[in-house]
Amino acid sequence: MTASLPTRLPPLLRHALRPLLDPYRRYRHAKLIHAARVALAILVSIGLSTGLRVPHGEWSTITVLIVVGGLQHHGNIRKKAAERALGTSIGALAGLGLILLYSAAHAPIAIYLLMALACGICAYHAIGKAGYIALLSAITMVIVAGHGDNEIVDGLWRAVNVLIGIAIALAFSFALPLYATYSWRYKLADALRACAAVHARLAGDRHVSDDAHLKEMAALSALLVQLRSLMPSVSKECETSMTQLEAIQRSLRLCIGYLEILSSAVPARDDVAAREYMRVEMKAVNRRIRDTLVGASRALKFGKPSRLAPRRRPADPPHDAPPPQLSGYVSITAKLAGEVDQLREKLLDTAQSWNI
Repeated sequence: MTASLPTRLPPLLRHALRPLLDPYRRYRHAKLIHAARVALAILVSIGLSTGLRVPHGEWSTITVLIVVGGLQHHGNIRKKAAERALGTSIGALAGLGLILLYSAAHAPIAIYLLMALACGICAYHAIGKAGYIALLSAITMVIVAGHGDNEIVDGLWRAVNVLIGIAIALAFSFALPLYATYSWRYKLADALRACAAVHARLAGDRHVSDDAHLKEMAALSALLVQLRSLMPSVSKECETSMTQLEAIQRSLRLCIGYLEILSSAVPARDDVAAREYMRVEMKAVNRRIRDTLVGASRALKFGKPSRLAPRRRPADPPHDAPPPQLSGYVSITAKLAGEVDQLREKLLDTAQSWNI
């Protein structure tokens, strides 16, 4: 993806940094980059807490692991850090309040009941949209307060350490960020390329076993599920509405569905007239479907929205009427061609957002 590399850098430096600056290479080696980033963040956390002799500094390291350890995508880390900061603030205030109440009342049984009630309230809200915040509030409250008998200074230091851990995790999330948008782009490109391959096989009358076909469609379905899980983070990173991403997802789902229907509508191998019609009369529309799918895949993979430009001239309609037994196949092919073109237009409309 040469277009995405900084053009103002000297050629030699740009070539040396290419493995780090190229989004596709960062996507391919995401696990290695994520592991290195977490390891460096842990070293920084240990170095700061040890060098400054911060009491209970291990909580900074634990927080780094919680915030960034299992989340490689930039959008996810920002969201999780914001939720953790809010949950930590609520829990820390509640924990400090319990410590003060314990010191003033000296009624441990009442404090235990109050903590149990607070944890029950958090658990009630933990099953819902703000579940992570609620659960984290309860955990932080117990970390800060213990069973209510912790020292107020210890409680304050633990709260501060958690906030330091969040800051370190966020700082390292900006170092060689692994955007969910990269994964979404390249997985979508793979899905479109796979759709083109399945369609070319069906249109070209290349027979495969039922097991092979099922594996192809299962792989496409798996990509569809993976794309769905990435959409919330992509929406945050690219400032693209979920409605637009849902529209792209729906078009891809329909294309996969039409391919599945086409596979069951392919004429019998001994139906010479139908197969000749597919080979001759449907050649133009089949080529258009293939070129559009492959062009969209390349646009996503190489960051070239120009490949999404509409073709100057639509495919000519067949001159002859299809054999009766092929009418369903022809109808589904026309719907597939229309949906593929709509998918191309949706990608073109959002190109400025996902081409990062």
